[in-house]
Amino acid sequence: MRVTGSGEVAAAYACGHTRFMGLDLLVAPGALVPRPETELLGATAVDALHGMGLTAPRVIDMCCGTGNLACAIAARVRQARLWACDLTEECVAVARRNIAALGFADRAAAFQGDLFAPLSGEGLERTIDMVVCNPPYISEKRLMGERAHLLAHEPREAFAAGPYGLSIHMRVLKEALPYLRPGGALLFEVGLGQARQVAGLFARSGAYDAVSVIADAAGAGRVVLGFAQPS
Repeated sequence: MRVTGSGEVAAAYACGHTRFMGLDLLVAPGALVPRPETELLGATAVDALHGMGLTAPRVIDMCCGTGNLACAIAARVRQARLWACDLTEECVAVARRNIAALGFADRAAAFQGDLFAPLSGEGLERTIDMVVCNPPYISEKRLMGERAHLLAHEPREAFAAGPYGLSIHMRVLKEALPYLRPGGALLFEVGLGQARQVAGLFARSGAYDAVSVIADAAGAGRVVLGFAQPS
């Protein structure tokens, strides 16, 4: 099943499965059902990792939800090691089930906590080649207005991102730096109309180079990436 609206979300929860980048993934209430548009972020991440030419890249999937990005990267970058993180027990439980069901438990694991906090004792500082993040990116005002329907089936934590829809992007830009090696990549999914703002956040941080925006088939910028500068 491919999710494009609230009806598809309810149906995905009812059957317990969805498709993402060719993978059959388990879904459950409490975790965002992966969307087709997020495949652009996954494909961009895979292409970037292949372009780095690394033997065994180390990747963090931040705000992992069902673990869809971590699993898709594991499937396409065979030697990758992955750490997936999310705030809620529900998300981490589903991510762990997907990692195990798809046979990636030997090189992927899921952790619960606030952004990078659960990784603080894992010895990952300055060793990560990529952080990929599909964060919440809808403003509180829109969630109380034209996007209120999103909360009919899925958790508020999957969508709410402060007054401008950028609060998690802003935190991850800063909090990823202790983990990324020099030249390591940070990739975000962004909402429609947010690409320029997020690219500006990268630039203003002064900590990332080669910031670029990747557009979808309709020409809308939906992925923003940059590379950590040497400290």
